[in-house]
Formats: sequence, structure tokens, C-alpha cells
Amino acid sequence: MTDNTSSSASNADAGSGRFAYEGLERVIHEKARLGILTSLLAHPAGLAFTELRDLCSLTDGNLNRHLKVLVEAGLVVIEKLTHGNRPQTTCRVTAAGRERFQEYLAALEKVIADAATIARSTTNSSLVPRWHSG
Repeated sequence: MTDNTSSSASNADAGSGRFAYEGLERVIHEKARLGILTSLLAHPAGLAFTELRDLCSLTDGNLNRHLKVLVEAGLVVIEKLTHGNRPQTTCRVTAAGRERFQEYLAALEKVIADAATIARSTTNSSLVPRWHSG
């Protein structure tokens, strides 16, 4: 039997997969869905479909499409109720959605910290545009 601990340690030291950022979930990372989740997290009781649409500057069709992805991922629930004889669709984040969003933010903070460290530690950083004079 081989000892994988030393090779694992040397891989970590060599930076193997260092910038893979597994926690950046595609379902959340898309711009519109990120805005939808952020809006819903700011309103724990939920938002009416029209309010959410306006906050995120999306069309009805785009919001519907992105909500479908978020519902299928278990991040959002949609309730269709009647309010004063008028149908009203309310959207809110699930407990799992709240937890996964927090995990996503932690991964995003790691990306930002890594990028800032690299930018500070390299004088010829690849993060600085080539046309930058100095």
C-alpha cells in the first residue's frame, strides 16, 4: 500500500487545483440568477413576481426561465396565491438556498482574496492590462 499523504501534501504545495474554486456554483454564478437570489435574500418573506422582475431589470420571460433553474436546484420556491381576487406569484429563497448562497459567497471571497494577493505580490501581474504603463 502506498502512502498518499506525502503526494497529496506536495500537490497542495505545488498548487494543484489551487484556483479551481469548486464552490462557485454555475446555477448561482450566472448574473441574472445572482441578482435574483440577492434580491430574495434581502426580502426573507419573499417578493411578488413583478417586484422581483423590476428589482432585477428582467423581462417576464427571462425571470421565468431563471426562476425555473433556481426552483429545480432547490434554491427557490414559488407560491401562487390569490390576493383580493387577483392571482399573485410570490418567490422566496429556501433554507437550502440560503445555505448554498452563503457557501457560494465564501468561495467568491476566496477568489477575491487570492486575486488581491496575487496582484499585490507580482510586479508584472497578469491581472494588470498589458497597456498599463506602470
